[in-house]
Amino acid sequence: MKTQVAIIGSGPAGLMLGHLLRQAGLDAVIVERQSAAHVLSRIRAGVLETVTTEILEDLDLAERMNAEGIPHHGFNLADGERLIHIDIKALTGKHVLIYGQTELTKDLIDAAPKRGLEIIWEADAAALHDTQSDAPFITYTKGGVSHQVDARFIVGCDGFHGASRKAMPPCVGRQYEKIYPFGWLGILADVPPCDQELIYANHERGFSLASMRSATRSRYYIQVPLGEKAEDWPTGKLWDEVCARLPPAAAKKVTRGPALEKSIAPLRSFVFEPMQSGSLFLAGDAAHIVPPTGAKGLNLAASDIRYLSRAFIAWFKKNDQDAVARYSEQALSRVWKSERFSWQLTMLMHRFSEDSSFDRRVQAAELDYIASSETARRAIAENYVGLPL
Repeated sequence: MKTQVAIIGSGPAGLMLGHLLRQAGLDAVIVERQSAAHVLSRIRAGVLETVTTEILEDLDLAERMNAEGIPHHGFNLADGERLIHIDIKALTGKHVLIYGQTELTKDLIDAAPKRGLEIIWEADAAALHDTQSDAPFITYTKGGVSHQVDARFIVGCDGFHGASRKAMPPCVGRQYEKIYPFGWLGILADVPPCDQELIYANHERGFSLASMRSATRSRYYIQVPLGEKAEDWPTGKLWDEVCARLPPAAAKKVTRGPALEKSIAPLRSFVFEPMQSGSLFLAGDAAHIVPPTGAKGLNLAASDIRYLSRAFIAWFKKNDQDAVARYSEQALSRVWKSERFSWQLTMLMHRFSEDSSFDRRVQAAELDYIASSETARRAIAENYVGLPL
C-alpha cells in the first residue's frame, strides 16, 4: 500500500489529522494496533478548547458535539470552605465545552468510511523503517499476514508507550520529565453533577475534583498516593472521601451511584523534543504528557494537528517545505506554555507529603492572591481556555 501520510494511532490526534488531510484531497492511512471497540472503550476527559472544537467545525463533524456538549463559562478553585470563581467568559470572552473524548473519537471514526479515510484496525507489531529518508515505510501483521505501507511522511500519534517515539534517532532526541508522587483515583457514575461548573479543591486530605461528562453523568477524582489500587477503594468509601474533600456546600449536592468505571491515573509531566526528525513526526501523547489538572492533554494534541495538517497541506499543495521544517518549533512553543500552566495548577492544588508548614502557607497565600486579583484570575482564565495558536 502507498500513501502520502501514514499515521500510527487512531486516537483523536491521528483521526483529526487523517480527516483534515483527506478533506484537503491528500492521501492518508491510519494504522491502529487495537480494535475499534477497544479504542472506543477508553474513558478520557472532555474539556475542549476552541482549538479542538474548531477542528470539528471545520470538518463539518460538530453537529452532535454542539447538540450534546455543555458550554462552560467558568470553573472554581476551592480551599477549604472558600470557593474562588474563575469567570473565563468575563475575563477572556471565550468558553470551553464539556464533551467526552470518547464521543469525539466516535464521531471521527463513524465519519471515516464515507470520507475516504482508511483505518487499518488490529495491526500488530507495527514497526517504522527508513524514517530519515524520503521514503519511510511501516510494516505490520494482520491475521498472520505481513503488510507494508509506503509513505512520504509518517506521523506517530500512538501515545506515550507507542513505537513512534522509540523510532526517533537517539542522537537527536532529548526528553524532560517530572513524576508526581501521587495519582488521581477517579469514579464515573450516571448521576447529575454537584455543580454546574468544575470544582478543583485543595483540602488537607488531598486534592479532589468534581467534574462531569453530561447533565446526567459525573466524574469525580481524589488524590491518592502512588501504589494505591482502585480495587482497594469500595465505592462507598470513595464517595465518602469525595464528599470529605469538597467544600461543604458542594458535598451536600453530591449524588451517589454505582461506579461505571473506577481507575487510577498517575501524574507526570513529559516532553520529547524535537517533535520531528527526517520524515517522522510526533503529535499528542507520543511527544508530550501533561498532568490532567489543567485539562490540556487532548487540546495540546489538537493544536499539534492544526500545525501539522497545515504544514503537510502546504508541502503537497504548494511545495512549501518551510512549514514542515517549522512544525516542531511551533508546536513546542505552545506545549511548554501548557506544561507550565498544568504544573503550576498541580503544585497549587495538591498536597505533597514533603510539604512543610511554610509550603502550605505559600499555597494559601497564592490562593488569597488569586481571590483578590482580577489580573491573577485573568492569567489563569487565559491559560485554561487555551492560548492562541
